Amino acid sequence: MDIGIPREIKTAEFRVALTPDGAAQLTVAGHNVVVEASAGLASGFPDDAYATAGAQVVKTAHEVWETADLVVKVKEPIGVELGYLDQRGASLTLFTYLHLAGIPGLAERLCSAGVTAVAYETIETDSGEFPLLAPMSEIAGKLAVHAGADYLRHPFGTKGILLSGGPGIPAANVTVIGAGVVGQNAARLAMAMGASVTLMNRSPGKLRQFMSANNPGSLTTVIASADNIATSVETSDLVIGAVYVAGTRAKHVVTQDMITTMGAGSVIVDVSIDQGGCVETSHPTTHEDPVFIVDDVIHYCVANMPGSVPRTATLALTNETFPYVMAIAASGIMKAARLNSTLAKGVNVYRGDLVNKAVAGATGLPYRALNNMPA
Repeated sequence: MDIGIPREIKTAEFRVALTPDGAAQLTVAGHNVVVEASAGLASGFPDDAYATAGAQVVKTAHEVWETADLVVKVKEPIGVELGYLDQRGASLTLFTYLHLAGIPGLAERLCSAGVTAVAYETIETDSGEFPLLAPMSEIAGKLAVHAGADYLRHPFGTKGILLSGGPGIPAANVTVIGAGVVGQNAARLAMAMGASVTLMNRSPGKLRQFMSANNPGSLTTVIASADNIATSVETSDLVIGAVYVAGTRAKHVVTQDMITTMGAGSVIVDVSIDQGGCVETSHPTTHEDPVFIVDDVIHYCVANMPGSVPRTATLALTNETFPYVMAIAASGIMKAARLNSTLAKGVNVYRGDLVNKAVAGATGLPYRALNNMPA
C-alpha cells in the first residue's frame, strides 16, 4: 500500500502522524511511505531520519495526496486539503482525528467526495475505552491546568492568584466537569499543584474510581447535575470542561447564565471544544490567539492543545495509532474492520456513506451500517 504523511497545516499544529521508526516498519513490511518535507521537524524528526528509514521525502503536500492509498494525519483536513479529497474520491482512505460532530460541514464534504474516513476518536474497545483518544486526553487534561494557572496570573488581566495559595491564603477553587481521561488528569494535576478541586461527573462510578486511586485530601466529588454545576461554577476561579460522548456533539453543561455568576478575571478552559464545546459561550481558538473574554471571564478554547508539546504528543499518539496503520495497510480498511471490531467503530465514512450512527445523529446525515456495505 502507498501510505502518505503530509505536514499538518492547522494553525500551530506541530505533531506528525508517523515517526521514522514507524516508517521503517511499514517499509520492511513492503509498503511505500511518502512523507512531506518538514512534516516531523517540530516533533524532533528531521527529513533525513525518514529517508534513512526507507520513506520517500517529497517537497509538496500534493505529491503526498495524489498517490497515497492511505493518508495518515493528526488533525482533520482543512483548506487546500479538502480539494485533495475531491480529487481522490473512493480511492482514498483517511485516518486521523475528525471530530465530525463538531464540524458537520466536514462530514458532508467527506461524503460528497466519496472517500473513506476513519476517526481516531471513535475507535472504541468492547469495554468502552478509546485507545487513540486516551493519550491526547491525558495530555490535554494536564495542559488545561497549566493554561488555567497561567491565565489566572495578573499579567493577563485576571485575578492574579496562584493555584496553591500560600500560608494563610486560600488555594484557588478549580472545578473539573467530567471524570473521564481528560478530567481525571486535570484533577490530579490541579490537586498536585495545591488547588482546591471539585471533580464532577454524571454518575458516581468514575468519581469513586478516582477517589480510590488518589489522595482525596483537597478533592470534593459531586454529581454533575445542572444545579450542582451552577453552584460550583459560581465559586470557581478556574473551570475545566472535560465532557465527551463518542461521536456526538458535547452538551452545553455550563450556560451563559452560569458564566455571569463567576467573578471577573475567572478562567474557563473548554477541552471539549473539538466536539463543539461544553460551555455555551465557547468557540474554537488557536495557539496563536488562544483566549477571548465573555462577561469578564477569560475563555481558553484551543482545539488542538497537545499540538503545543509536539514531541511528547507525537510519541504518545503514534504508540497507539501505529498498530491500526499496520492493520489497514496489510488488509485494506474493510477487511481490517471486519477482523477488528474496535477499528470498525472508527470508520465514520465509507466510500461516501456515513457509517457511524452517533455521528449521523449529530450531523443529521443519512446513516448506513458498515456491515451492510460491499467490500
